[in-house]
Amino acid sequence: MSPLPTRMANRWERRQALMLPPGQGRLYWHVLLGEDPAARAIVQEAHDRLAGLPGLDLVPHQFIHLTTFIAGYTHEITDHQVNVMAEEAARQLAHIDPIAVTLGRVLYHPEAIVLEARPADRLRPLLEAAKFATRAATGRNGVLAHDAWVPHVTVAYSSADGPSAPIIGALGKRLPDREVTIRSIQLVNQDGPETVWDWRPLAEIRLGAP
Repeated sequence: MSPLPTRMANRWERRQALMLPPGQGRLYWHVLLGEDPAARAIVQEAHDRLAGLPGLDLVPHQFIHLTTFIAGYTHEITDHQVNVMAEEAARQLAHIDPIAVTLGRVLYHPEAIVLEARPADRLRPLLEAAKFATRAATGRNGVLAHDAWVPHVTVAYSSADGPSAPIIGALGKRLPDREVTIRSIQLVNQDGPETVWDWRPLAEIRLGAP
């Protein structure tokens, strides 16, 4: 993820071929942070600094998230396999305590503006549990959302082509640090096009739960 791209790109136009129609979805392993006060506060600060700038779709507070892994298409995964995934992930995470991470450093991608979650190594057990559970339940490996896993919380997506300088000038390279404690990971059905935010949590796996 490039820290300082020179131009932004229209994410939705570039991803048009990947958009799914309503009724078809992908199953994601997400850390949902929409109810976390610290996560909401730092995302709101980013939104305040970006307010009025064109070409950005700000992430709604209720959908603040940290993407961990993509299990696959929902039409290829049965309800039974979802239950098995949740059970296997719960076993993997039963002895992992809640994880504290820091949000503050801003990373820029041509299609998105995100807050890095640090240190990344603390979140590795979530990724490994998601990979293991997906494979165990479905026989498939699943995929990362990006070529390299950089744990992050997205604050805005780019919806237009244009220079990045006004955005970088408004937001800068970092915000005052906020500590967020991750207590669970969820399996979420993202139905239809990304732009409609039709998210349906199917299971929650709490860290350190027996």
